[in-house]
Amino acid sequence: MKISRLQVLMNLVGGGITINGGDVSYDDGQTPPTQAEIDAEVIRLQEEFTATQYQRDRQAEYPSLLELTVALYDTDDKSAVEAKRAAVKLKYPKPE
Repeated sequence: MKISRLQVLMNLVGGGITINGGDVSYDDGQTPPTQAEIDAEVIRLQEEFTATQYQRDRQAEYPSLLELTVALYDTDDKSAVEAKRAAVKLKYPKPE
């Protein structure tokens, strides 16, 4: 995942920010973050992205909305959907 400079700055200071080339303008009088704060936020965002990878992996393999809708009306289909979800969760476990 590519973490944008704008995303990092917005997380740290909020409010209006304008980035023009390499120049940053803090539109609401925010105090600019230090380089150490920026580096720490980049690391935090990377760790958060890594920690939630299982969610993106699961999403790709979970039953579709059509399968879920059909399962609402058919007991056999519901069992199949539940089994598929359980298999996906087993394949991509939630980190502890």
